Amino acid sequence: MQKETSVIIYRDSAGRTLTVEDLRGATGTFQYEIIGSGNVSPEARTLHEKAREAGGQGDYKKCLELLNKASALAPEWPYPVYDRAYTYLLMKDYDSARRDYQETVRLSPRGFFTAITAIDTLEKEKRGDLPIGTYLAYVSLEWIQDSAQKEKAVRQLVKDLPQFAPGWKELSTLVDDKERLSTIEKGLAASPDAETKGILQINKALALNLSGNHDGAVQLLGEVALDPNSPGDTEQMAKASLAMIVSTKR
Repeated sequence: MQKETSVIIYRDSAGRTLTVEDLRGATGTFQYEIIGSGNVSPEARTLHEKAREAGGQGDYKKCLELLNKASALAPEWPYPVYDRAYTYLLMKDYDSARRDYQETVRLSPRGFFTAITAIDTLEKEKRGDLPIGTYLAYVSLEWIQDSAQKEKAVRQLVKDLPQFAPGWKELSTLVDDKERLSTIEKGLAASPDAETKGILQINKALALNLSGNHDGAVQLLGEVALDPNSPGDTEQMAKASLAMIVSTKR
């Protein structure tokens, strides 16, 4: 008799499988903070913390100086490089920001927070496919606390830039069930980066499951979870969502 933990939940066209055991303990969280941090010295950590404090106070020059020191002490640690990229972004030095986001992903190939989306957007800005400042405007949405105001801002973003997939992804989290699926499809049709695509696919699967299409949801989540090109966080989110769906059907 087959053990419950070895029951296959999904099998892809290449023969790769996901079992109940593979989904055990999936929480949907991915600890980017620990990547490359195993041999980071206390001094490098302290410099990084002080840099973040300086950045939060708007002292970008001091922030960069401290991040450079932290990175020099821990050259395989993506976190200072990622925060340096964000600091350059806030300073509107988009070329430097793009280079540091690229370096971040070199150090953490399966992604590091939103670095994959940042690279894709900043490269499109450089090519002229998106207006300069698009990514800064997008991340600035996080600062809007009022939900109605935020939805208004996101709707304006997708109206102005319908080719910008992350905008549709953001909108899909703000609209009701009736509008969500069509919003997700617009995002998927807008050449999303790997990070955005994975999250859109997961949200689509959850919407399908909510509408009663259990098999379609399992299929889509299984594809994301087993895709070797999926960023680390989307893989874990897909597994957690799949585990939730499977458990509710038992």
